[in-house]
Amino acid sequence: MQLNELSPATGARKKAFRVGRGLGSGNGKTSGKGMKGQKSRAGGGVRTGFEGGQMPLYRRLPKRGFKNIFANEYAEINVETLNRFEDGATVDAVALIEIGILKNVRDGIRILGNGELTKKLTVVANGFTKTAQSKIEAAGGKIEVI
Repeated sequence: MQLNELSPATGARKKAFRVGRGLGSGNGKTSGKGMKGQKSRAGGGVRTGFEGGQMPLYRRLPKRGFKNIFANEYAEINVETLNRFEDGATVDAVALIEIGILKNVRDGIRILGNGELTKKLTVVANGFTKTAQSKIEAAGGKIEVI
């Protein structure tokens, strides 16, 4: 088989319906756009959210809150999740992605203290809660803050 012999499966490609090709086609004359008006004109139509000149909903509603665009967004992991590692392992960003706990490290990793830890691990992360720190050390592990 050659590249020039390839063709799509039968019925996979359908011809585009050509509007404005006579009254007998069922879509002649106005081409399915109806009579007159803004939506029937070439380039006609209104943008998303336009309400005919009335003050649009997104401008009528009050603004709320503040989003700090410079804030760090951490990938958060509970202590109980770390039980998936072997005893004595070093847990860092690469190891977490390899084992499938994380997909994206974002601005860093923060370990939270939910659950119990049964393995002795060396955990390398950007931040730890006090409970997470105490649980890791109680299990005989070590923490390293990046």
